[in-house]
Amino acid sequence: MDELDEDVGATVLITTGADEDGSPIVILGGELDSSNIDQLTEAVASILALRPKRLIFDLSELRFMDSAGISVLVGIAAQIEALQIRDPTPIVRRLIEVTGLSGVLQVAP
Repeated sequence: MDELDEDVGATVLITTGADEDGSPIVILGGELDSSNIDQLTEAVASILALRPKRLIFDLSELRFMDSAGISVLVGIAAQIEALQIRDPTPIVRRLIEVTGLSGVLQVAP
């Protein structure tokens, strides 16, 4: 029962780098929710300051994302020419689909 009493937030792992064509890429792992969304916002701010035309999010290791994560991704998409989602896990892909945001958060085939 002690596990329920602990105030433990979700853990998100954020790695940034560049794709093979030089486009910035953000790799997310773990769980992204309102308890750790500020970490993502801070990590992406420095990338957005460079005004890239395209930003890639690799979500292959992201096990969970709530509406706060979706909101941040939609906000980022509004600031750049192209936002691409790469390799989302099935649960994250389903979240993008059921929210009707497949056109805004373009999932790479």
